[in-house]
Amino acid sequence: MHEVAITNGRIVDGTGNLWYKSDIGIDNGMIAEIGSNLRGETEIDASGKVVCPGFVDIHSHTDFILPFYCSMDSFVHQGITTCVVGMCGSSLAPVHPGKEEEFRKQASAFIPFFRDLDISWHTFSEYLSELEKSSIPCNVVPVVGYESVRMAGGPGFEDRPPTPEELVTMEGHVREAMEAGAFGMSTGLIYAPQTYATTEELIELARVVGQYGGLYFSHIRGEGRTLMEAVREFIRIVEKSGCRGGQIAHFKVSGKKYWGTSVEALKLVEEANERGINVTYDSYPYDRGFSSLVTALPPWAREGGLEITLQRLRNPDVRERIKEETVKDVPYVSWENWIKTNGFEKLYVSRVNREKWKDIEGKSLSEITVMKGFSDEWETLFTLLLEEELGVQITLESMCDEDIRCIMTSRYHMVGTDGLGIPQNPMLGTFHPRFFGTYPRILGKYVREERVLTLEDAVRRMTSFPAQRLGLHDRGVLKKHMWADIVIFDPDAIIDTATYQDPHQFPEGICYVIVNGYTVLKNGEQVKAIPGRVLRKRFRNP
Repeated sequence: MHEVAITNGRIVDGTGNLWYKSDIGIDNGMIAEIGSNLRGETEIDASGKVVCPGFVDIHSHTDFILPFYCSMDSFVHQGITTCVVGMCGSSLAPVHPGKEEEFRKQASAFIPFFRDLDISWHTFSEYLSELEKSSIPCNVVPVVGYESVRMAGGPGFEDRPPTPEELVTMEGHVREAMEAGAFGMSTGLIYAPQTYATTEELIELARVVGQYGGLYFSHIRGEGRTLMEAVREFIRIVEKSGCRGGQIAHFKVSGKKYWGTSVEALKLVEEANERGINVTYDSYPYDRGFSSLVTALPPWAREGGLEITLQRLRNPDVRERIKEETVKDVPYVSWENWIKTNGFEKLYVSRVNREKWKDIEGKSLSEITVMKGFSDEWETLFTLLLEEELGVQITLESMCDEDIRCIMTSRYHMVGTDGLGIPQNPMLGTFHPRFFGTYPRILGKYVREERVLTLEDAVRRMTSFPAQRLGLHDRGVLKKHMWADIVIFDPDAIIDTATYQDPHQFPEGICYVIVNGYTVLKNGEQVKAIPGRVLRKRFRNP
């Protein structure tokens, strides 16, 4: 008699092997037995359902919502049991003592609640200790963000390399984070101030990560015109730093004129692996990205941080320079010129902070221009950035299904939401449907309906592959003595329902979600259980 028995299920164990019929017994949070005719104090009949490991989201930003909402609803409902945080160079630590207010201002452009957050930590270790006090339903894997390191000990928003003294301080922050339990370091090289980093600076910091056997994660410098150069830079950083491996974030080809480049870019990934450089990537199954509208501006316009950027935007001469360089498509290395490449009609406002602008959410900048009677899209852009103090989030229609499929079917691919675990609350604003539907969309659209992937292969990319990548050797597979992180879903019904117009919609077909042996989703409804843990990496000191 086990504590929990899952019976009559179709087991897809996460290895990629063919499914089989069996029961699973759970005791003390672990898988105790896989066999026939098992009994439990609690029994879950999984007849006609798939039973698989819980999904490991290797790329999320849910750490930015946990100080305010711990329930991780949109993740629980799509079967995520473990998520990596601190992505794209943005983590909640380290924070330099005395710079808490600056940190709050930067973060509040994305999550307004940060304006009033009491930051009681400074080091990464202190932050993880604070995070461990949270009541969370899913496991969290921490990564330290390069932007936070640069702000805490380096040149911050200045467009210059760090001094030798600053570099030593930054290396110290990375070392402290790794010893505290970080799994690696991440970068987001299209965002200010990370866009100002040189390759050599990143190699030096990543060397510290490599000394601890950590991973280098990166939102690379370009996903359109400079995609090939950006992938080469990424591979060079991994190779020269000695990191255990590298993970390219939300791999994509952005911009219609560059569609099809995924084939060439993936060859670079394959060649790197053939040379012994361990490189993998993740993606989400949508044709729009999600970012900050301010990132559409040239890199120099974002130097100095929020207040200085706003001062520039109030200057008519600066506005004219921005317009001129955008139209001419001045080739800054780290600038994704979304306006020139995709057009204002492909930039959709997803979320604003002020009630005054709530009626434009979901509309493109071209539609907003007509709706509000602005003279042109440039007036719309500058007005929104100024009045919202840069706090405008957008979805960007820039990808094609052919590239999405090509990227999804490569052997180096795994799945990530690039989202937050948020409640079904429209008061938070509209975000991106990937926050609610990433995993069910792949299993419904790309597995069942279009047969792009087999069920077993898709589950492997969601479970054992990312778990292995992270070094979570006791998760990601349904096997005796592994942690009982389990999803039960209906393979004939699973599908995403979230849309760009109405993204806060839970998926269909996810029946049960179990984390560390405790049920957090029962018959499609979330229950009040908080078995999630902060998983600290234990490295041998260099």
